[in-house]
Amino acid sequence: MTSGTSPRVAVVVGNPKPVSRTYEAALALADRLGGADLVVDLADHAGELLDWSSQTVTELVEQVSGSLVVIVASPTYKATYTGLLKAFLDRFPHQGLGGVTAVPLMLGASDAHALAPEHGLRQVLVELGASVPTRGLYVLDREHEQPEPYDQWLAAAAPYLPALPSEQSEQVVSA
Repeated sequence: MTSGTSPRVAVVVGNPKPVSRTYEAALALADRLGGADLVVDLADHAGELLDWSSQTVTELVEQVSGSLVVIVASPTYKATYTGLLKAFLDRFPHQGLGGVTAVPLMLGASDAHALAPEHGLRQVLVELGASVPTRGLYVLDREHEQPEPYDQWLAAAAPYLPALPSEQSEQVVSA
């Protein structure tokens, strides 16, 4: 992404394992929205998240805040999102996601936590000012490589998502 431009679609992955199933699921969803312009794999920044002087994390927060859509993805840990993701979201100021449409995405081992994106992640995104106009997406770990969960979610959610520019004029940056 070039300096001074904002991503159309940003992806934030809160899995402590780099390039995880959660990462793959988030990119699969982003592909259905035209592709990610910014990918933030928080595993790559774990050591900086609690360092409030980290310029890298500050810049990532600014870039995510400027996106049109952000997919916020986490594995389900103890029926909620990860502490790694919470540490990143804590860096946003009040209403820091104002004007951004957020999509909560969580992966889990069983249907027992299928409402986790709605009961935890949605609330924090709304508290940060994001619009969350659709149900969050919960994907079973064993189905994360299958197209059906993403396609079914998008079929229901598409009318409520913002229109995105059809052409990507920016390069994908993996942050």
